[in-house]
Order: sequence, then structure tokens, then C-alpha cells
Amino acid sequence: MAFNCLDIRCLCIFLIYTAFGYALSSDTEIKVNPPRNFQIVDPGYLGYLYLQWQPPLSLDDFKECTIEYELKYRNIDSEKWKTIITKNLHYKDGFDLNKGIEAKIHTLLSGQCANGSEVQSSWSEATYWISPQGNLETKIQDMDCIYYNWQYLLCSWKPGRGVHFDANYNLFYWYEGLDHALQCVNYIKANGQNIGCRFLYLESSDYTNFYICVNGSSESKPIRASYFIFQLQNLVKPLPPDYLSLTMTNSCEINLKWSLPRGPIPAKCFIYQIEFTEDDTTWVV
Repeated sequence: MAFNCLDIRCLCIFLIYTAFGYALSSDTEIKVNPPRNFQIVDPGYLGYLYLQWQPPLSLDDFKECTIEYELKYRNIDSEKWKTIITKNLHYKDGFDLNKGIEAKIHTLLSGQCANGSEVQSSWSEATYWISPQGNLETKIQDMDCIYYNWQYLLCSWKPGRGVHFDANYNLFYWYEGLDHALQCVNYIKANGQNIGCRFLYLESSDYTNFYICVNGSSESKPIRASYFIFQLQNLVKPLPPDYLSLTMTNSCEINLKWSLPRGPIPAKCFIYQIEFTEDDTTWVV
């Protein structure tokens, strides 16, 4: 009987200890707040946006911790999020301004104060839209840009459908290195209307995003703006070889020789395609 009482006392002590331990762990649960004032800022660079935020409140208790931020962002119709983990309070990237943008961010806490685990805050969210003006059909059509021989860029387009004869279009562009967006100074015109732009010299514009906005004006109705992002090195159209010679060594063999195309494009960038025909038949690659 004495043993039974002892067992009951031990069981009671164990239950009290368990309950106290659970309360202690609950009281010391680690929580961290989300970043504050999360916003998407448009500096006027035609799609190059700033995502910025401020540290969460009550960080004094986490001085021994590593504090990072997980940022996710995308254009609203995209299925995939881009994910960045950073210790900074800002991030910059290019977006398609023809569509809306959404982003979310939370705080990540790790280190000694997190007991070796990772603590995550709730999400802070932000969205950004360009307020559309004008009907969709007033936008330009068939935008096409070619970087001829890596020396000058030519962009052309067709006017939107149903626009009034007084409508005209303006092209603005920006790339990293410019202080602000610039307007085309060398328009291509047809019937008094701008249908393209020549860029004769673009300093340090290769291997970086090249942002273009084509908007317009008309006394009859507003015109919808169009936004584009290009990588200029992917638009290069080289000159043909400067010299081509053909010699026949025998009735079954010919030799072709050519020189490099003139211009600034490095020789290692070229790949050549040869087509030939016999007796005016179909050309063969």
C-alpha cells in the first residue's frame, strides 16, 4: 500500500513538472516581427523598380542572431516567384510594366538566440500597377529592334488600330548608367507620324537590360503606353563576310574562303551558315 502511495506521489510530481515545462517552453517561444514599410518604388526608369523596407520592430532582443530577409516577387500573371535572401534593406530588378507586380517579404532569424533553428515572421506584401490610359488597341503593334553590326540600334513599330490621324508616338529609353530616361532624338517618320527610332551611339549599353517605353498623344482619345525590356547583344545583326572566294580542286570538291565581317564584333562571336545550289535548284544548307 505504501508503494502505491509513493507511485501516486511520483506520478503527481511528474505531471506537475511536465505541465510546468510546457508552460515554460510556451512562454519562451521565439517570435520575430515582419519588415516594416515594405513598398515598391518606381524611380522613372521604365521598369527598373526598387523594392525597399525597414527593419522589424523589437530587434534589441536578437543581437546575437543573424537577421536576413526572404523576398519573393513576380509579375502578377507569372506562375513562378523569384526568390532572394538578403541582409540588405532594398533590392532592385526589372519588371514588365505592361502587367502588375506583386511582392512579399518576411524576416528570417537564425543563430544562438533561435536555438539552432530558423524563425520566420509573417509576410509583408506590396503591389504596383501603372494606371493604364487609353484602350488596348491604341498601343503600338509589331515592335521590332535590330542592333546592326553592334554599331547602331533601329527600332520600328506600327501605329495602334483605330487611332486618329493626329496621333503620334514618342519613344523613351533607359539603361543602367543613365541618370534618367531619355527620349529618342532621331525618329523615323511616315506621313508625319513617328514609326521608329535610330540610336546612333549607345555607350555601355550591352549586357544589361535596355528599357523602352513607347507612349503617344492624340486630341481625340488617350493612347496606351507599351513597355519593353531587351538585351541588346541578343539583337545584333552582323554584316555578311567582306570577301568570298570559291575554287574547285576537282569535279567533286570545292573550297570556300571568306574574310571576317567588318566592324566591332569579335571573331569568336561568329558562326557561319553556308547554303549552296546546283543548276538553280533548291538551296541546301
